[in-house]
Amino acid sequence: MAQPLMPHATAAWLVDNTGLTFQQIADFCGLHILEVQAIADDTAGTKLTGRDPVRAHELTMDEIEKGQANPAYRLQMIKGPEQVRRTKGPRYTPVSKRQDKPDGIAWLIRHHPEISDAAIGKLIGTTRTTIEAIRDRSHWNIANIVPKDPVTLGLCSQRELDALVAKAAKKAGIAAPVDSRLDGDRAALIEELKAERTAAHAAAEAAAAAEAAASEGDD
Repeated sequence: MAQPLMPHATAAWLVDNTGLTFQQIADFCGLHILEVQAIADDTAGTKLTGRDPVRAHELTMDEIEKGQANPAYRLQMIKGPEQVRRTKGPRYTPVSKRQDKPDGIAWLIRHHPEISDAAIGKLIGTTRTTIEAIRDRSHWNIANIVPKDPVTLGLCSQRELDALVAKAAKKAGIAAPVDSRLDGDRAALIEELKAERTAAHAAAEAAAAAEAAASEGDD
């Protein structure tokens, strides 16, 4: 299913300007429902500037009204010429993140050996030669490669990784890991996000106060 160009900013606008459910917004934007919850509760770390999908020609007001009238309705994106997406060739990765690819590949090799090299290459946007070099530790920079979650590195989305892991696990005949976050108390998770943000703000204020005190001492 097609997704808006800026999913988080679009979700922020839909939360602030419509009566759609979090699930409807999550489905339309390709996000986890907890991400939408965090945006709604302003616990996403930074306040997002909303992006109007109607003005961006990605959604119509008629669709929004249909969704508001029926919580089970899935919003349909407008398919126009601006929605053309790459369908062939390796995934494009911004230059600033290309140096992180080896770390992401190493993480996948270590934690998900059931995923094929071809699948890793498609997810990360790399070649089998590079994957094989990291796997057999013959990569030219192997000493500096540190396995890191590709989602954290921004090389792919959590949804893409989860889908790939589930598909590879099914093919290999093993049980796919289950996201247990939805089995627990969602309110507790949101409170944890709030607590983390509050702690970060407190630390910033303390640092600013210490800097101000030091400046006064120098005067």
